[in-house]
Amino acid sequence: MAERALRGTRLGATSYENDRNTDLAPRQEVTYDCSRGHRFSVTFATEAEIPAEWECRFCGDRALRRDGSGEEPKAAKPTRTHWDMLLERRSMEDLEEVLAERLELLRSRRREEAAKVEEIAKQRQSA
Repeated sequence: MAERALRGTRLGATSYENDRNTDLAPRQEVTYDCSRGHRFSVTFATEAEIPAEWECRFCGDRALRRDGSGEEPKAAKPTRTHWDMLLERRSMEDLEEVLAERLELLRSRRREEAAKVEEIAKQRQSA
C-alpha cells in the first residue's frame, strides 16, 4: 500500500505544504558594489548584523555596502610568530646555549658517519 502512495513522485522533489497561516521573518535587502562595477543585492533578516563587505557573486572580489554604513573593521592583533613566543620563554643567552648544544650534536653525528664511511672504504680497498 505504501508503494502506491509514493508512485509518481520523487522523494524530496517538491513539498506539498503551503505558506498559508505562516509569518515570514521581516527582511531587508542590502545592495553591494564590487570594485569591478558589479552590483548585487543580498537579503538579510531585519535583526541580523549586516556586514560591511561581501564576496561579489560575479567575480569573487570584495564588494562594499552601497550606503557605506556598517561596522569599521576591527583592529586585528598582530600575529605572534613562533619566534615571538620563544623569546617570551627564553633569553637570547639561553637560545645561544641551546643552539651551540644542537650544533655540537649534529657535528658529532657527522664525524661518526664520516668515520664509518672511511672504515668501509678501507675495508673495500683491503679486500
